[in-house]
Amino acid sequence: MSPEQFSEAVLDWYDRHGRKDLPWQQGVTPYRVWVSEVMLQQTQVATVLDYFDRFMEALPTVEALAAAPEDEVLHLWTGLGYYSRARNLHKAAKRVVEAFDGEFPRDVEALAELPGIGRSTAGAIASLSMGLRAPILDGNVKRVLARYVAQDGYPGEPKVARQLWAIAERLTPERRVAHYTQAMMDLGATLCTRSRPLCLLCPVQTGCRAHLLGLETRYPWPKPRKELPQKRTLMPLLANREGAILLYRRPSSGLWGGLWSLPELDDLDALAPLASRHALQLGERRALPGLTHTFSHFQLAIEPWLVRVEGEVPAVVEGDWLWYNLATPPRLGLAAPVKKLLKRAEAELHQQPA
Repeated sequence: MSPEQFSEAVLDWYDRHGRKDLPWQQGVTPYRVWVSEVMLQQTQVATVLDYFDRFMEALPTVEALAAAPEDEVLHLWTGLGYYSRARNLHKAAKRVVEAFDGEFPRDVEALAELPGIGRSTAGAIASLSMGLRAPILDGNVKRVLARYVAQDGYPGEPKVARQLWAIAERLTPERRVAHYTQAMMDLGATLCTRSRPLCLLCPVQTGCRAHLLGLETRYPWPKPRKELPQKRTLMPLLANREGAILLYRRPSSGLWGGLWSLPELDDLDALAPLASRHALQLGERRALPGLTHTFSHFQLAIEPWLVRVEGEVPAVVEGDWLWYNLATPPRLGLAAPVKKLLKRAEAELHQQPA
């Protein structure tokens, strides 16, 4: 298939079968497309739908996002994971407001210079919301193109990525770029799926080299496997008489950056210095079921303990610490496993009140 035949086949399929009713496809703006693209990185569409609607309701414009407290942004992101995406979203919104007067630049290179916006996301914003000819190479499109040309090598390797970008550039048409971009993402999401591609329904199957070879699931090559290292930590849930739990805000960079979390200790002996720091009198302690959380580069085994705090405690804790009221929780960004542990603690405290 020539590039023209490829794009025409893809566009014809989109007209008949493409997705046209996603929330970010309604009232299209660069802001809405940008937020959806960042949310969709490493996250399925079905998961993103509710998050996108809540985010847009709370922060409907780039100006609103730029002006929002970081805690509000992280709160709206809680559960989506990869929280650096949310922090970069916040930073980029401020840059758009300050440097571009709230208007997204109509230039792929300028878009790609904003925090958290790489080449593919910039291309999606430019093509989907501005109609500019700009190729993309998200996970779905990588899979379609890697199979179409039977591309050897892991797409995360720079050499392989350059080859796929060249193919994406060659196949992207001059016309209907917004529909073509959406169609390529839809093909990867609905037909050219990871494990059971529906090749007989694919509009470009006649030119697909992997299909002709009968090797569809060989491509794209997977990331070379590494055994994830194991780490462990003890997380105390210090509960005062009102049932509030002591949390602290993590540093803005690094793991769970800017999110509110539970203290992390090496063992129970470290409880005493923590209690002394906050002038707390510790009472009954009880182990809760353990929790394992998998990150991209390691697994964290969490040993949670529910620890009663007796007597009066200060209503306000110094610095980046606070008492998190389980009954009327504040709008804060919480790490996903911490959110789970807080629910466990709430259930435990409800069953055995002080």
